[in-house]
Amino acid sequence: MTFYRRPTKLTQAFNRFMGWLASHGLMPSDTITLEVKGRRSGKIRSNVVTWVKQDEDRYLVSPRGESEWVRNVRATDGEAVLRHKGRQRVRLEEMVSEERAPIIKAYLAKTAMATRQHFGVDPKAEIGEFEAIAAKHPVFRIVTVD
Repeated sequence: MTFYRRPTKLTQAFNRFMGWLASHGLMPSDTITLEVKGRRSGKIRSNVVTWVKQDEDRYLVSPRGESEWVRNVRATDGEAVLRHKGRQRVRLEEMVSEERAPIIKAYLAKTAMATRQHFGVDPKAEIGEFEAIAAKHPVFRIVTVD
């Protein structure tokens, strides 16, 4: 069974608004809009996401688990566009579970106010607690294509 926390209708509406702000560069530069082709519809799907930097690379973390954007990224072999004051073509490379814990820890330290409830771990917890939840939270390295 896969782990996925579906957002409420209110959260979906809020995320659409935040996505519009992020796409137009009206949010901090690490809050962006992810655009990826829908795996069933073929239409472009947009989600507001926050990247985190770890060891000179940027990563996207799915706090809600096997979310729709994660499934769409997998279906497109990682082809996506990031928007923030413009468009950047990228390839998203999924990290194996064993490599996710330090990235999730850094992500949670950065976004705890908004995402802590999805992880069930204190941002200051030992790395072992992050290793225990890593399989539930996909992580993707952002690789610039342009």
